[in-house]
Amino acid sequence: MTLARPLPAITSDSRPFWTGGERGELLIEQCDACDYYIHPPTGLCPECESRATHYQPVSGKAFVETFTINKREWMPGMPENMVLAMVRLVEAPHVRLVTNIVNCAPDDVAFDMAVRVKFEQAEDLWIPLFAPEAAA
Repeated sequence: MTLARPLPAITSDSRPFWTGGERGELLIEQCDACDYYIHPPTGLCPECESRATHYQPVSGKAFVETFTINKREWMPGMPENMVLAMVRLVEAPHVRLVTNIVNCAPDDVAFDMAVRVKFEQAEDLWIPLFAPEAAA
């Protein structure tokens, strides 16, 4: 089910992140000079200050860092009991993505739970959501 969600403002730096899901790829910006993963995408490496970057597909595996269960419909069309979470990527634990946990009961979500990306199309964007590893 596609939700009526607010869509992000897209820039030339962020477009690959929001469109990679069309090919089933979670794309994270990576520095060409030092291999550091950069998120949110900026076109500049915060580690070595290089402007030479590219988008690298990652596995889509992550762990729930923290979460909250939204108990009220905070926007028309959005469900009650929606899990808002921050996940950390397996390849780059310093990269945190704000997302929704889907395909499980909100009360089943736990800290450090293994999750995997799945994508929801919204217009010409592909929103990365995460589901429990077994359900993804």
